[in-house]
Amino acid sequence: MSEETMKKMEETSKEELKEKETKENSMEDIKKESATLKLKLEETEDRLKRIAAEFDNYKKRSNKEKEDMYSSIMGDVVSAFLPVIDNLEKAVESNTEDENYKQGVELVLKQFKDVLTANGVKQIEAIGKTFDPELHEAVSAVVDENLGEKEVKEEYRKGYMIGNKVIRHSMVVVAN
Repeated sequence: MSEETMKKMEETSKEELKEKETKENSMEDIKKESATLKLKLEETEDRLKRIAAEFDNYKKRSNKEKEDMYSSIMGDVVSAFLPVIDNLEKAVESNTEDENYKQGVELVLKQFKDVLTANGVKQIEAIGKTFDPELHEAVSAVVDENLGEKEVKEEYRKGYMIGNKVIRHSMVVVAN
């Protein structure tokens, strides 16, 4: 082999070595870049999950606020009509000779109560139940051996509620 050939082989070998080194460096750079991109992707996915969870919580909170607002407004509207219902009940209980008039008042009262029921308004059960200060308002107490302790004997005014919210407490007489 000639010296020239040897030099060419040496140069080719050096070039191949440099090329191999360049490829290895390039591969390391690609691996580093890939690791960096994976880390950024994980951070982005985590941030996306957090934002999605926050949005879901916002929707739930917003719906709860809407329901509370609706119940509050319905409570205000219904409580404005409760004295009318009280008066219609008194009119039904009073004696009258005109049966058609009495039936008309009963129908109006029934219609009122049907509308309330359709809108989620319930009458609070009182007579014979145990006194509950969250549902009942005690106006007097009596001793009655036939009734249990803190049992409601009479109801002066009916109470109403929407869902779990009391619109008006029942006015009651409590025994023992």
